[in-house]
Amino acid sequence: MTRIQPALNATLLLLLLWACTGAWAQGPGAVKISEPSSLDRQFMARQRALLQDLAQRNVGKGFNGSKENDLELLQLLLDRRLVHNDDTRELQAMGIVMGDLLATELDLHWVIYEDAVGRSRALRYRDSEEYLFPVTMISRRREADNHTPVAAIYDKAYAIMATAKPPLPFQ
Repeated sequence: MTRIQPALNATLLLLLLWACTGAWAQGPGAVKISEPSSLDRQFMARQRALLQDLAQRNVGKGFNGSKENDLELLQLLLDRRLVHNDDTRELQAMGIVMGDLLATELDLHWVIYEDAVGRSRALRYRDSEEYLFPVTMISRRREADNHTPVAAIYDKAYAIMATAKPPLPFQ
């Protein structure tokens, strides 16, 4: 009986943790989508401001929403080693700036995507089940010492979402 008790306690603890995370009610693989909270919007604004300040101070120009300007500026920050492979905060801020460009070009909007793995900021096309996760597109590559150009990352994300979007009527 004493051997069974620790295993039973561990099982009960795991069930309790699973229930507390909402996995019990939602089931495995469940995804919750919500609009960004005011804290999320403030955090993203601070990330944009961080990068804007870094670019202004070190390159002499800032982000302006133009795809050509902003992608070139993101690449310059990397090429001039103003952002290093282990600067996760700055790399993810770059992902937000790149995500803003994708959102504008592809009619996407920022959402909060929650699943069993965690909570992420994502881009979504209308109410579809099509998502992009641009916040980590640059950072994950750089942290793995992958030096794919920012424009190539952007183009790949654009192509993935462009082909996933349903065609417009009469096209």
